[in-house]
Amino acid sequence: MMTQVGFLPDETSSFVGRRAELARLDTALATRRMTTLIGPGGVGKTRLAVRAARAAADRYPDGAWWADLSPLYDDALLLPTVSDAVGLADHTLRMPVEALCEWLSDKRLLLVLDSAEHLRGPCSHLLAELITTSPGLTVLVTSRQPLDTRGEHVVRIQPLPVDGAPDALRLFEDRLRAADPHADLEAPGDRAAAADICRRLEGIPLAIELAAAGIGRHTVAQLATRIGTRFDAPVDAEDLTASRLDLLADDSLWPRRHRTLRTTIGWSHELCTPLERLLWARLTVLRTDFDEATAREVCTGGPLTPDAVDRALQGLVAQSVVQWDGTRYRMLDTLREYGRMWLTELGEERAAADRHARSFLGLARRAHDGWTGPDQISWYHRISDTHLDLCAALDHLLAHDVTAAQEMAGLVGFFWACCGHLSEARGYAQRALGAGPVEGAHLTRLQWVLGVAALLQGDFATAEKYGALCTATALYDRDDDGMLGATYLSGLTQLMTGEPAAALEAAERVLRMTEPGRAEGEPGSSGEGEPGASGEGEPGSSGEGVSGEPGASGDSGGSRPYGGSGEAGEPELSGGPGVPGASGEPGVPGESAHRLRCRLITVFALTALGRLTESLPAATALRRSCERGGEYWTRSYADYQLALIALLQGRPEDSAAHARDMLAGKHRLRDSFGIALGLDILAAAIAAQGAGAQAARVYGTGHAYWRMVGHPQRGTPELGAVRENCELQARAAVGDEAYQLAFERGQADNAEVGLAAALQSGLQP
Repeated sequence: MMTQVGFLPDETSSFVGRRAELARLDTALATRRMTTLIGPGGVGKTRLAVRAARAAADRYPDGAWWADLSPLYDDALLLPTVSDAVGLADHTLRMPVEALCEWLSDKRLLLVLDSAEHLRGPCSHLLAELITTSPGLTVLVTSRQPLDTRGEHVVRIQPLPVDGAPDALRLFEDRLRAADPHADLEAPGDRAAAADICRRLEGIPLAIELAAAGIGRHTVAQLATRIGTRFDAPVDAEDLTASRLDLLADDSLWPRRHRTLRTTIGWSHELCTPLERLLWARLTVLRTDFDEATAREVCTGGPLTPDAVDRALQGLVAQSVVQWDGTRYRMLDTLREYGRMWLTELGEERAAADRHARSFLGLARRAHDGWTGPDQISWYHRISDTHLDLCAALDHLLAHDVTAAQEMAGLVGFFWACCGHLSEARGYAQRALGAGPVEGAHLTRLQWVLGVAALLQGDFATAEKYGALCTATALYDRDDDGMLGATYLSGLTQLMTGEPAAALEAAERVLRMTEPGRAEGEPGSSGEGEPGASGEGEPGSSGEGVSGEPGASGDSGGSRPYGGSGEAGEPELSGGPGVPGASGEPGVPGESAHRLRCRLITVFALTALGRLTESLPAATALRRSCERGGEYWTRSYADYQLALIALLQGRPEDSAAHARDMLAGKHRLRDSFGIALGLDILAAAIAAQGAGAQAARVYGTGHAYWRMVGHPQRGTPELGAVRENCELQARAAVGDEAYQLAFERGQADNAEVGLAAALQSGLQP
């Protein structure tokens, strides 16, 4: 849930008691830089942290932000996870920790790290650096043990009181009614039996919730008897289950309560049907929230048919083993650990990981195929939201199925470039290339991803290198889509380095060569390749097999992000339909993403060359074709070009309207790079209308977004004059002092707040 500024998880059930703990936490957050909330598994640390963070959020101008560390099995993705949590999408070649420290250095915000016990050392080291370099940062951590970081203030949380205070009994009753609105404790003896259950469970919230979920199969009195029988049984020191569950907490700190929770989870496990238990175990391979379709894909096999998965999933929800928020399912980390233990006991770890990897490879394929269709935004968000599962699948495939890993790294690399995960895009592509022989479409995609990531990070020499490799491979394989994608990458690099004429010439040539309906073999045989094609393109040297699949060489909308700099390279802007040789009929339905991107190069190049009478109809036609297909990424960059063209033609009102259209699209896609670019153009359009203070504030917000991606303002060379003129006009309208005040206000605004203000149409005095 978005708070006024920041992000904290929604609370999907009632919150009971904890007034004293909340008061202690509130004091700690107000007076300490780092507070660690510790307690055994299932005691309610996460819920308490959410409530405390929300209560304190207004004290932090830059927001309260939440990072869930429970899905991380090691520290490889710790930095990306924390960076995502605070809104940083770094597009530079800096070390990730350096970028994060710089981003937080002037912020006043609250960062919550939830479930840090399995990453105590890495978290302690990271937080020590962040706290040292970020004087306005306050950190709240939940963990089963202290992190032992210098300056750490520890707050211990105990179970709910069971004697003298009604909190535990109230929690039991609330969860009972949540499962069945007609349930109550009014029958004779029920309230006393419920109180006995709470005492037996020692007030541990998770244990009480699991017990309340068992009422559907028992009366309260029967439940109390069963729990009493279970808890009075002697503990078998040789029991394998018990010993493995010692992972749930530190026995030296909470031995008795730990056994209570362990016994309760085991009891809940026994109440499940055999198929529910099997599903519980198999679901533990999922790192992120999931839906029914994903559960079926990952867990179906043997006795668990797809229909059986659906039924078992609902059974686990009814017993509070799995939580349902109305759209997605999730499992608490304590229960996930138990299920993972049983997965090991069943000997199914490898099979489950294979199914998981197969499922997310399928997701990557479907997202790739669906990029240019009406579901583009949902695919984009799906890839973003399942990032940890995709990384886990790739790690598994790199170890066990290199060919599949090479395919997957090429498919998701484009999306990751769009989402700002440039380090992962580049890192996994390099690992996949080095893992074994690769050819065809897989090789071309991997080279394309490396080129796109390098370009977005400002490494133009590497981008040029991979553009040439993609080109040579595409020519060798006579692959149309490969040539279009390679031309896009090479052309974008040329646009960024001030060579629009070369980019235009190559794009027009390749668009002609690959025009739909031309004779078979015409394109590849001509040998006219792309800029940078070095002649023949031997498969060995260039990378064989550019695939003809969309995105093979660049279906990646990844390219789009470059646009983040506003360069001609804005990825999907898609080239220009009205440009000579762009395509027979601009905007023909079914036009591939490669072709749209290559047309994009023509639009950017024409604008950069000052040929506005040609770039305007090209951009207009491109936007129209994107709109027909429900394509947003390219369309938003077409809006960007229309805004720039209108500004250069002296139509600032039209320019501002196009810029706001672009910003609305980029906001839906969560593209910080594109938003930064759009805010610069909007500020220039507002300044051209004489609203100097408003322009300065929008310009300041743009600078905040540029910081978010780690770059100073970027874009094709012609943008320099546009930005300089914007500032001069705004200063002339309101004076230097008023300009500076407004600029600083925009820069200090939370990015979301500043963007919302910029999207409001109309001039402000």
